[in-house]
Amino acid sequence: MTAKTLLVTGASSGFGAAIAAQFAGNGWRVIACARRAERLQELMDRFGGERVHTMAFDIRDERAMRAALDSLPDEFHGIDLLVNNAGLALGTEPAQNCDLAQWRQMIDTNITALVTLTRLLLPTLIERRGAIVNISSISGTYPYKGGNVYGGTKAFVTQFSLGLRTDLHGSGVRVTNVEPGMAETEFTLVRTGGDQTASDKLYKGVHPITSDDIAQTVWWIGNLPPHLNINRIEIMPVSQSAAGLQVARES
Repeated sequence: MTAKTLLVTGASSGFGAAIAAQFAGNGWRVIACARRAERLQELMDRFGGERVHTMAFDIRDERAMRAALDSLPDEFHGIDLLVNNAGLALGTEPAQNCDLAQWRQMIDTNITALVTLTRLLLPTLIERRGAIVNISSISGTYPYKGGNVYGGTKAFVTQFSLGLRTDLHGSGVRVTNVEPGMAETEFTLVRTGGDQTASDKLYKGVHPITSDDIAQTVWWIGNLPPHLNINRIEIMPVSQSAAGLQVARES
């Protein structure tokens, strides 16, 4: 069988790196995209240039994105699966104390870049009856203090995924929204500006989701028979559940 091709964003660490390795290690061609070229080189060194092609650019830079796609080698042109994984959370303050620049960066990364790349690849995905997996978050469903814009961006991703399913009806293209709960990656380090103590405290005793857990989930979705679509999949560690509502008394 001809190898299928995956394009995954945010492939330098966390979910993205694990997804890239899962697919490359099981015979797929992988286009790995991220800002950090040195991290992407590790995938190249591990699997070789015939299996992995790397593209280092800032996902928020549409011109760089288009240039990278235009320069794809012929053998990587036929993309069968797009995994929109790149995203970030910045800050933990309540909305009234937040940095507006951080809000804009989350919107530009988690929403604008995601929809731009998806739109650019839709003709190829339709032609190949491919699939799209969007990595969202339970934060798009369950609000929490300090989640504000991050949760809003993930709610957008969830709704956008459902809208894509509607618009792509009859095309054979599958669309899945993956919504992880508490997962131990570099996520909290990025969010807190590199505070390892905060990250360790958050995950202590939790037995959180791992990057490999999500990679295995995306692998299963990506290899389902073409007549099946997983619309949404919400994943939490057993130790996590919805926190319920809060009440301010005499406010």
